Amino acid sequence: MPAINYAAQYSAALAQAFPYVLNFGALYATPNNGRYRMGEDGKTVYIPNLSTTGRTDADRDTIANAARNYDNAWEPKTLKNQRKWSTLVHPKDIDQTNGAASITNITQTFNAEQKFPEMDAYCISELYKLWTEQGHTADHTELTTANVLSVFDSLMLKMDNARVPANGRILYCTHEVKTMLKQAAGLTRNYDVLNGGTAINRTVSRIEEVEVVGVPASLMKTEYDFTSGWRALEGADQINMLLVHPDAVITPVSYQFSQLDAPSAMTQGKYFYYEESFEDVFILNKKSDALQFNTSIEYVGGLTVTSAANASTSGSTDITVSPASAGTGYKYYYRTGAAVIEVHEGDVIATTGDDAWTELTLSSGEATLASQTTGEYLTVVRAKTSSMAVDKEGHVVITAKA
Repeated sequence: MPAINYAAQYSAALAQAFPYVLNFGALYATPNNGRYRMGEDGKTVYIPNLSTTGRTDADRDTIANAARNYDNAWEPKTLKNQRKWSTLVHPKDIDQTNGAASITNITQTFNAEQKFPEMDAYCISELYKLWTEQGHTADHTELTTANVLSVFDSLMLKMDNARVPANGRILYCTHEVKTMLKQAAGLTRNYDVLNGGTAINRTVSRIEEVEVVGVPASLMKTEYDFTSGWRALEGADQINMLLVHPDAVITPVSYQFSQLDAPSAMTQGKYFYYEESFEDVFILNKKSDALQFNTSIEYVGGLTVTSAANASTSGSTDITVSPASAGTGYKYYYRTGAAVIEVHEGDVIATTGDDAWTELTLSSGEATLASQTTGEYLTVVRAKTSSMAVDKEGHVVITAKA
């Protein structure tokens, strides 16, 4: 009887392991993976989208012309995430490490420390990118024990209004936020008991409507570099919460291969292990409301900005920026608004258009800005004059003379 190839056993084990070792296992096991088939090209999944017209008034005295009142369109999803990994293992390495360097241990370590975390990082960052590309904006409320349930409620309400099924929703959050949720739920329960009321029960029960999954903060970033393995990019925002219904995503796998070759002349006497997969993560366009994010903006930093009311002119504010000079080849620019302007290191800013930045001219690090509103935010950036790429940022709440 031929020996069983270890790689075959490994693949079977992975099929069972994914839901338990991947933080986003439920998304990789979404029912959509079995509902839609791969196209003949082996890299495109076609999602059928049916639409119909609405009802009209009936007429008892006439017969209207019959017509087709539905349409079908296809939503193609083309896979692009093709990954591989391989290693050589010398037979003596296995013997001389008392089995520690066995292919079993090596692949288990690879899965636990590289492959599965990479799949998690790709899943969350790709979903965030696709979601924002569809015009959605994350909630940026800074979470505390006092407001975390209210923010969660607001995400749930957005789904309710979009007619997302209540059953099956999952809340992925950092472990820090999960702790906040437990503390907040405990506080509201205590408050309810002490006051003998029932109004607060809604807050507690809503969090109990969903499955809460804690995820390490390092695997909840908006951007990663996957050149070799995975690493969070500098300036990537922190995702605190993702409320999602698995029916809104699809995680197709077009190709999987893994094999262990015995030592041979071709491998110079070493075991050779190789695996490759062709997979991706997508959002079903018409169900994008079934994802809701809360993120913390990772500000570039590097500048200190202050604001004080001007002594004489109404609506004016006196600001300071440190360092006082932008330096050779750089200039300061600013924008104001109801929130801090989200900008990352390397972002290229414009001085024209709807999102235009205004050059900030300082005298000894100081300037007076007219027509400002107390309570709005002033965001100042330093950008290279040749490329307009940002490398430093600072912000402050404006205080203007009444």
